[in-house]
Amino acid sequence: MVAIPITRSIWIDDSELAETATRSGGAGGQHVNTTDSAVILRFDVAANTTLPNAVKNRLATLAGSRMTIDGVLVLRAEGSRSQHLNRQEARERLVALIAEATIVPKKRRPTRPTKASQTRRVDAKKGRSAVKAGRGRVSHD
Repeated sequence: MVAIPITRSIWIDDSELAETATRSGGAGGQHVNTTDSAVILRFDVAANTTLPNAVKNRLATLAGSRMTIDGVLVLRAEGSRSQHLNRQEARERLVALIAEATIVPKKRRPTRPTKASQTRRVDAKKGRSAVKAGRGRVSHD
């Protein structure tokens, strides 16, 4: 039972991760077709008790299609030919994703355009209008 630190106050237990090895996709030689080097890491976010609910909600938003309906986060790592390195990569990506979910986004404070910027905008629109009006038919009197 090893604790994986995310932040100073948040960690996840190693036993909550389920890792399976599978064959990597793509082109390769004879050795690649017989070894299970890709790693699929599953982390049940819904059943986790150490993550706060706010972090779980942000994690679900960040994960997108990598989160199943049941609340299981699925990460697939197949960048390396080594299963050990792919396992490390999957865990690092999980930690980075959870760490990003712990950051509370700043609330947007709505602002209003300045009077000068409104004037510049209207003047630019009038200028474009005059250019387009000048493209009309020329009348020969």
